[in-house]
Amino acid sequence: MKGNFSAAALQTGFACLAIALPQAAPAQRLPLERIKLPPGFEIGVFADEVPDARSLALGKGKVLFVGTRTNGSVYAVRYRDAKATQVITLASGLRMPNGVAVRGGALYVAEVGRILRFDDVEAHLDARPKPVVVTDRFPRETHHGWKFIRFGPDGWLYVPVGAPCNICEPDAARYALISRIRPDGSGYEVFASGVRNSVGFDWDPRTKELWFTDNGRDWLGDELPSDELNHAPKAGMHFGYPYCHQGDTADPEFGRRACSEFSPPAVRLGPHVAALGMRFYTGSQFPPEYRSSLFIAEHGSWNRSRRIGYRIKRVVIEGGRVVKHEVFAEGWLQGESAWGRPVDIEVMPDGSLLVSDDHAGAIYRIAYRGR
Repeated sequence: MKGNFSAAALQTGFACLAIALPQAAPAQRLPLERIKLPPGFEIGVFADEVPDARSLALGKGKVLFVGTRTNGSVYAVRYRDAKATQVITLASGLRMPNGVAVRGGALYVAEVGRILRFDDVEAHLDARPKPVVVTDRFPRETHHGWKFIRFGPDGWLYVPVGAPCNICEPDAARYALISRIRPDGSGYEVFASGVRNSVGFDWDPRTKELWFTDNGRDWLGDELPSDELNHAPKAGMHFGYPYCHQGDTADPEFGRRACSEFSPPAVRLGPHVAALGMRFYTGSQFPPEYRSSLFIAEHGSWNRSRRIGYRIKRVVIEGGRVVKHEVFAEGWLQGESAWGRPVDIEVMPDGSLLVSDDHAGAIYRIAYRGR
């Protein structure tokens, strides 16, 4: 960050210039040496001045767009040679603009109740462009109201709507679901139901089928229920909320329907790990065994007696089934103290991975350098 000159400092003259000029604020030191990765991988800071960095979306002209949840801003990060060169506040004063997606040169931003669109955005990064409202049809409750958005291979914009509660039985046409709309905001459809709160999804590049994370309910103890990775190869599937959790646990209040009625999770990720953003690896930099692996950011628990999560998982999928899941990167949690919280993942053109961290206000870059 650059210091600002005061009028008094400018009037002191060149004789005392070295004393009068304020020093630039030192960049925060992020203890990346604590991050454990498989052999041959390394992690570095891509950008360290991106407050509340959440969802990521890649533009075409070496620009990364970043949504936030708590500070109402959307950022555009210019980069060169695997390092951010400028962080621009593209918009501010928005209501939980967590979700960002790019299509046809336009940036789509999800607030709590509406979707905005910034047209020809990369040509107007420094001009504070004014958005148009694509739709304002979504609920306005803030409880699980922040949204992750992304365009699917079918060209539709997928928009999740979380349950407006920890556990309740809300209107199934409006809450606890993943919806999709056309880019112009028309054609609203419910794609998946019984989804308590999904803040990350992607499509398998081999099959074009949807996979998504879902956060389990709270206050059933430390070990129940698990967060889920779910597979939705078609529209119309129901994943259990609020009746059944993790595929086999009836809710103590709403469990009047059998778990066998619903689609079970593809894999249980762990209780309260807060699995959020995820991406299939489509690059070529990592070793061949990592191709098409799914990487999931675990934001970390907030209501567990011993913390869990705060890491990145790797999931291997073959034939539509999970055959392996393991920790890929960890170290943001040290004992019961967390210095970082991974949120979202993006695959860069050079094959490296970016990881956002809303706690540290940073974006990391994970690259493979060889064993």
